[in-house]
Amino acid sequence: MSKNLVIVESPAKAKTIKKFLGTNYEVVASNGHVRDLPKSQLGIDVEHDYEPKYITIRGKGDLLSKLRKEVKKADKVYLATDPDREGEAISWHLSKTLKLDDKKTSRITFNEITKNAVKSSIKQARDIDMNLVDSQQTRRILDRMVGYSISPVLWAKVKRGLSAGRVQSVALRIICDREEEINAFVPEEYWNLEAVFHVKGDKTPLVAKFNGFGSNKTVIRTEDELKEILKNLDKAEFKVSEIKRGERQKKAPLPFTTSTLQQEAAKTLNFSTSKTMRLAQQLYEGIDIKDHGTIGLITYLRTDSVRISDEADQASREFIEANYGANYVAEKDNVKESNKKIQDAHEAIRPTYVTLTPVILKEQLSRDQFRLYQLIWKRFVASRMQPAKYETTSVKIEGNGYRFSTSASKLIFDGYMSVYTSEDDEKQNSIMLKSITEDSELELAEYNHSQHFTQPPAHFTEASLVKALEELGIGRPSTYAPTITTILARRYIVKENKNLYVTELGEVVNNIMKQAFTSIVDVNFTANLESLLDRVEDGTVQWKTIVRNFYPDLEAAVNHAEDNLETIKIEDEKTDVICEECGRNMVIKYGPHGKFLACPGFPDCRNTKPYLEKIGVSCPKCGKDIVIRKTKKGRKYYGCESNPECDFMTWQKPSNQRCPKCNGIMVEKGTSLVCNDEKCGTIVSK
Repeated sequence: MSKNLVIVESPAKAKTIKKFLGTNYEVVASNGHVRDLPKSQLGIDVEHDYEPKYITIRGKGDLLSKLRKEVKKADKVYLATDPDREGEAISWHLSKTLKLDDKKTSRITFNEITKNAVKSSIKQARDIDMNLVDSQQTRRILDRMVGYSISPVLWAKVKRGLSAGRVQSVALRIICDREEEINAFVPEEYWNLEAVFHVKGDKTPLVAKFNGFGSNKTVIRTEDELKEILKNLDKAEFKVSEIKRGERQKKAPLPFTTSTLQQEAAKTLNFSTSKTMRLAQQLYEGIDIKDHGTIGLITYLRTDSVRISDEADQASREFIEANYGANYVAEKDNVKESNKKIQDAHEAIRPTYVTLTPVILKEQLSRDQFRLYQLIWKRFVASRMQPAKYETTSVKIEGNGYRFSTSASKLIFDGYMSVYTSEDDEKQNSIMLKSITEDSELELAEYNHSQHFTQPPAHFTEASLVKALEELGIGRPSTYAPTITTILARRYIVKENKNLYVTELGEVVNNIMKQAFTSIVDVNFTANLESLLDRVEDGTVQWKTIVRNFYPDLEAAVNHAEDNLETIKIEDEKTDVICEECGRNMVIKYGPHGKFLACPGFPDCRNTKPYLEKIGVSCPKCGKDIVIRKTKKGRKYYGCESNPECDFMTWQKPSNQRCPKCNGIMVEKGTSLVCNDEKCGTIVSK
C-alpha cells in the first residue's frame, strides 16, 4: 500500500485532518513558513533584477530534518497549506526547501476542514499556482523594501525602534487625518422643535418634529430663529395634510467576510481584530466535539467573498424550513453587487455544519469561542432567510404654512430577525397611529425645543478602521489585524474605550512620512498597488514589472530624505527643573511614550520624572499653569499642573482669551476659538 504524506501549517490542523484520512496517510505540520528573507539585510538583489534571497528561518532546522525523513518514506506528497496567496507561497517554499519531486508532489486546498472536503481535495489535486505565489512574493518584497529602506531614516531622524510599512504607514495617516479633522472641527448650533398634539378620540399624545416652511426643509440655527417661528405659529390651527401607510422590508444580512466579521465582533462582542482572528483560526482548524471527533467548525477565515457553496446553501434552507417554517426560507440567494475584484475562490465565513447549533456546542467551546461561533452561525442562517417586514405610517401636519411630521413602524414579520439582530435592527419602533385620519381634529398641547451642536467626525475604532481600509482598497483580509496590531505595538496610536488616538510619536512619524515619502502614504497609490497584486494573481502582470517600477522611486525618496530631512533628535533641552538627587538642571528626553525629564548625569544619576510642558495659559479653576499631560495609554490632553488637587482638563488646547458670553475658557478648534462649555457654544475667530 502506498504511503502518502500531507503537509499542513499548524499542529492543530494536522491533528484534525489525520482523523479524516486512513492509515496510509501521514499528516505533519510545518509550523508556518519555513524560509523567508533574512532579517539582517534587505534580502533582495537590486543589482540582479530584484531576485529575492531566501534563507531557512532560524530554529526550523530540526523540523525540516524530520520533514525530509517523512518525504523519503512517502510515495506521494500533498501540500495542504491554507487556500490563499500566503498558503500557496508556503507550499512553494516547502517544495523548494525539501527539494520535492514535482512528479510525486501535488497541491490540495479545502475551504473547510471536514472529512468530505479533505477527501474531495485529494481527488482534485493540482500543481502549485505560481501566479498566486508571485502575488504573495511581490507583496513581501514591496513590504520589505519599504520597511528596510525607510525605517533607518526614522532611526536617524527621530529615534531607534521606529518602523515604517507600506500598509501600516497608510493606516496611521488615515487615523492622523481623522484626528486633524476632529481638532479642526467647529461645532454649529442648531435647535430641535417638536409639537405635542392631542388627537380627538385618542388618549395617546402625538409628537411631531418640525420640518420647515412650505415645501422647504428648514434647519433652525439660532434661538432667535426659533423664537420667530414660535411667534408665527402663535394661535395657528393645525390639520393633518397627508397620511401614508405602507410596508417596508429590511433585507437579511450577507454572510460574514473577514472584514465584516472583525467589525461585528468588535461592536457586539468587544473583541479586538487580533482576538477575533485568533479565535476564528481555532474554530477553523478543529475542535474536539462529542460524537463527531475533531472537526473544523467554520470555513476558511480569510476571505472577501460572500459566496456560499450550493451544498451549504441547500443544507441551510432545509434546516430553516425544518426549524422555523417554509415561509422563513429566502426565495433566492442574497447577493452583493460589487465592481471590486474579490478572491472568489473562497466562500464567505460560515459554519461547516449548520446542524451544529450554538446550543449543541456551548459546553464544548470556551466562552469566547462560543460567542464568536454563535455570531457566525446566526449571521449565516439569517442570510438564507426572508426579509423582516414592517407596517409603516407617516403623518404630515401643517399650521400657518409650517410643516411637522411623525412616523411609526411596527414589525409584522420578523423573518431573519428571528435568528439574528444587530444594533441597527428595530423590532418595535413605536405605536402604529392607526386611529389618526386626515379628518382627525388636532389640539396643540405644547412645544418642546432643545439646543444642540453638530458633532465632529467620530474617532476611529478598530472596527471602523477595518471598514475604512476595506472601502479604500488598502490591504487584504489577512492584513487588517496585523496592521492594527503593529501600529498599536509601536505606540503610534493607543486604544481607549474602543477609540483609537494618535500619540505624539505617531504624529511625528506621520509628518515625516507625509513630508518625505508622499507616495508611500498616499491612499490611492497604495490601493493601486493592491490592484496590481491582483493582476499578478490572475496572470496579466509580471511581478518583476511592479518591483522594477517601484524601487527606483523609493530609493530616490530615501536618498533625498537622508540629505534634506531635519533631524528631530536635537540636543537635549535644558529646563529650570532641578534634579532633587544631584542638583543638576534636568533635560528633556524622548522615550517610547513621548517627552520626559531626565538628569543629565546619567548613568551616575538615574532620576527621571514626567515632563509637564506649560502652554502659557492659567487654569480657570485655581489660577496655576495649564500643562500638556498624557493619559496612561499616551493620549495627549491639557490639565492643571497641580493635578490631582485641581481636576481641570480638556482635550483641546485652551486659549488665554475668555468667552465674551459666559467668561468661560475658550479652546482652539482650527481657525476658531470655541467656548469649552457646550451649553454656551460661543464661537469667535482667533
